[in-house]
Amino acid sequence: MDPDTTALDAYSATVTAVAAELAPHVAALLVPGPRGRGGAGSAVVVPGDRLLVTNAHVVGQGRTALALFSDGSESEVDVVGVDPLSDLAVVRARAAVPAPAELGDAAGLRVGQLVVAVGNPLGLAGSVTAGVVSGLGRSLPTRDGRAARVVEDVIQTDAALNPGNSGGALADSAGRVVGINTAVAGWGLGLAVPVNETTRRIVATLVADGRVRRAYLGLVSSPAPLPAELAARTGRRRGLRVLDVVPGSPADRAGLHAGDLVLEAGRAPVAEAQSLQRLLFAEAVGVPLPVTVHRNGAMVDVVAVPTELTG
Repeated sequence: MDPDTTALDAYSATVTAVAAELAPHVAALLVPGPRGRGGAGSAVVVPGDRLLVTNAHVVGQGRTALALFSDGSESEVDVVGVDPLSDLAVVRARAAVPAPAELGDAAGLRVGQLVVAVGNPLGLAGSVTAGVVSGLGRSLPTRDGRAARVVEDVIQTDAALNPGNSGGALADSAGRVVGINTAVAGWGLGLAVPVNETTRRIVATLVADGRVRRAYLGLVSSPAPLPAELAARTGRRRGLRVLDVVPGSPADRAGLHAGDLVLEAGRAPVAEAQSLQRLLFAEAVGVPLPVTVHRNGAMVDVVAVPTELTG
């Protein structure tokens, strides 16, 4: 048999299996709006008492929505909590829902790995697309009213995403949910919030408290390799490259600049966006955070004081 045909058959079999496994656990989410005109997105059933996870921007300011499942069942849902910084929200169904999807961990993802997106694009429930992980540790600048936001540590994929995919599942080849699709960034480019230790903590806090008190720095960053000389001097291989600094943010006031290479935060090594995110929960608000960066060939120490993310 032609090797190309064999490879294509294996690819198709994997995507088909993931779609069949995941589709029952992903709902179309209809959110009412002013004068009956609302938004539409997707949501994923997760472990818990009739809980689904979606995007914060899907539910917006809404307090209720309607979840429609591929088996024809439906349920009104109530918004449990929303976290704009991670673009995650949790809703609870009023009626029974399908069994939860199996959650994986995006920490094990690699660039080039096959991923499958399941959601509700353009009102077409249970739609499936496939592609590869094309980047990890990305940052997504967003805006909520007048306040600037940065969604950190997102997964970049070339799996086709369209309006309505937001809040749907991004799965690995074993059908485990490794991300929640969050945005269409451009032609051939989609982004997803990873399922990892940080996002699990966010979801648990939303369920318990209805919101997440977050410390805010205002950095847009991406993982980057250290120059050979710096790696030899520090014994580290990676840091965080500052791509942008939100004007007026704590990072801006501390003197951080685009182009800085962050090596440490809170006296701990920083090699990925998630390692910085783990430092930015409620207990960090108002507490000086020492940050070490490499700038123009020199090590520079600054102190940022995170503020609480509000509004």
